Amino acid sequence: MIEVKGLAKRFRLPSHKGTPYQLHDPREHDGWFHAVRDVSFRCAPGEVLGLLGPNGAGKTTTLRLLSTALKPDAGSVMANGEDLLADPLAARQRIGFLSGTTGLYGRLTARENIEYFGRLHGMSPPYLKRRCDELFDLLHMHEFGNKRADQLSSGMKQKCAIARTVVHEPQIVILDEPTTGLDVMSSKILLDFIASYKALHIPLIFSTHHLHEVEKLCDRVCIINHGKTAFHGTTKQLRHLGGSADLYDAFISVINHGGAPCGPST
Repeated sequence: MIEVKGLAKRFRLPSHKGTPYQLHDPREHDGWFHAVRDVSFRCAPGEVLGLLGPNGAGKTTTLRLLSTALKPDAGSVMANGEDLLADPLAARQRIGFLSGTTGLYGRLTARENIEYFGRLHGMSPPYLKRRCDELFDLLHMHEFGNKRADQLSSGMKQKCAIARTVVHEPQIVILDEPTTGLDVMSSKILLDFIASYKALHIPLIFSTHHLHEVEKLCDRVCIINHGKTAFHGTTKQLRHLGGSADLYDAFISVINHGGAPCGPST
């Protein structure tokens, strides 16, 4: 179980000496941009949680806070009762995090990229080989495993980055828009891969703009708007709150009317 309560993160705004600063976002005040103001949700083992929201809502910052890449100004991230923020280095051994960019080493092959990160996690050579073979089967990567990363298509790079994210068999998986740049067939392979984590009883959190992915995969949804949780609950509860059986219409309704966050017991 991963439980997030009251996450907040702000960034200093650039100074505009001699020029009146025009505020265009309610999160900008007192010389700070409050990217995340109050985000709370939970994701149980075997659940997939979809993180939704308009562009600039604070989704990526929230995921970077969960991954310990950023330190929050307030709030907590607990995994099975343990504070992940208390020891970020130890937490990263338990977390698989896919950022918005693949970050692959261009001169290494797809397999070498994955093996490199496996070695960083202290995986033994036999274990690492078995794990890579397994991931190459699941993500259909054998045909380009020996190609250099700088020669791969965007979809191939994304698959490689996802395999690298989970090579060490993390206890929590966090994916930032994982289907970006993928064609229909590659997206199907990846969505099936995400669905397989339910059987592993591992909490998986991913952000997306594609509500059909949410409908297909997610047990729970968290909508972030202007840095705050606007909704947290099941897709059924989202439809009820949004007043529509259509998930797109329900989502738009929650965004336009501010939503009503569901409690942690929902």
